[in-house]
Amino acid sequence: MSPLRHIEPDTCYLVHLPEPDDFDAWRERARTLIQCGVPPDRIVWTAPGGAGDLFAQGDPRLPVPDPEAPPVRASRRFVELARNAMLHTDAERFALLYRALWRLQANPRVMEDKADLDIRRIEELDKAVRRDSHKMHAFVRFRRVESDEEENGEHYVAWFEPEHHILRANAGFFVRRFANMKWSILTPRGSLHWDGETLEEGPPAQRADAPTGDPMEDLWRTYYASIFNPARLKVGAMLKEMPRKYWKNMPEAALIPELIAGAQKRELQMVAEGALETEDRPETLKAVDKAIHQCRRCRSAASTTRR
Repeated sequence: MSPLRHIEPDTCYLVHLPEPDDFDAWRERARTLIQCGVPPDRIVWTAPGGAGDLFAQGDPRLPVPDPEAPPVRASRRFVELARNAMLHTDAERFALLYRALWRLQANPRVMEDKADLDIRRIEELDKAVRRDSHKMHAFVRFRRVESDEEENGEHYVAWFEPEHHILRANAGFFVRRFANMKWSILTPRGSLHWDGETLEEGPPAQRADAPTGDPMEDLWRTYYASIFNPARLKVGAMLKEMPRKYWKNMPEAALIPELIAGAQKRELQMVAEGALETEDRPETLKAVDKAIHQCRRCRSAASTTRR
């Protein structure tokens, strides 16, 4: 299909992206449309799996910009936010980013307007994606799978359910962290496979495709229980940082209800043990210094941070 050599009046352009997280493809097409002067309301953006993808209408041929067309302007802040916001599942993200880029051509300082609704929405998408990536880094749990000797032994498989299209963007993190390990990360949005040298992408998976446990999980639970500190337990903060939806894939999470239930009893016991060591009220500076050092040796004080 040949490209258009000029812009048809009132033409609506249908722009199909090869992947829902393909920022480079979006940027290339957006530059072309900006240089051709195509306003945001005359573009329909689609990507695989997107809502309305099968019924979207418009001319799939992109216009060709004039050789003398000025270059597209975009601040570093816009590019950084847009690259991350592109990974969100919001169906309007492509149009939102194009609208912001369109406006940047006339107002290079639009990104500095904290009250601007488009900019605020892009920042919200960026924040949600960064949070999802943080959860992936923290809560992916690999489980060992025994394989044939011909396949060089151990392989590790993890199941994760991201909220957004973050899998490919975070591949480098896991390659660097687990470079000497053969692993696979399975998600409903796709999969990654690392053999120690090459990273390959795979199709979406189901929870049943991943192992449910391995012998190392007992050691992990023992370690988690040993470092659990009831004096620092903040259930609300813990649930905010580690939402319940991630628990089913984390071996240590099975211990959390029991540890929470026993936390208050253990904390009272630790406080009581500390009180026994400082029963006498110090009357002199020397006695105060001695009491402070005794307090630092008790279990409850040892679990706190000295300020």
